[in-house]
Amino acid sequence: MTYRVCFVCTGNICRSPMAESVFRARVTEAGLDDRVEADSAGTGGWHEGDGADPRTVRVLAEHGYDSDHTARRFQASWFARLDLVIALDSGHLKALRRLAPTAGDARKVRLLRAYDPAAGDDLDVPDPYYGGLDGFEECLEMVEAASEGLLAAVRDEVEGTAA
Repeated sequence: MTYRVCFVCTGNICRSPMAESVFRARVTEAGLDDRVEADSAGTGGWHEGDGADPRTVRVLAEHGYDSDHTARRFQASWFARLDLVIALDSGHLKALRRLAPTAGDARKVRLLRAYDPAAGDDLDVPDPYYGGLDGFEECLEMVEAASEGLLAAVRDEVEGTAA
């Protein structure tokens, strides 16, 4: 059985494709790519069909990550096939929980930085879209830091060791 994770931000061209790429790399490194799938989407459809922001692609490539991506909008019907929906900020978290068809589906939605013990109280990954390349670098650092904890939680679920 495949465990499915979907990362969600606003337009699905910056934060969520970055998180998807980093997490996929971690899953592959852990030897779980035959049991865990990751994808991404946006809460809005403004960029549907577009590739990732060129700055996202550049930062991912500079750090050795794949960046093949096509933006799409998250659909409520996807909850049925997903095990975990990872929001990149609290606005996405609220929107996704409102969109969830059931209370069980709403419980599938979590904030990415909640998996980073060093994150403190601010669990939002800031949107780098309107800034410079440094914002994309900062975004990648936050995503990488949280991906380790997320991978551990997913591994526990996949291997049946979750409490």
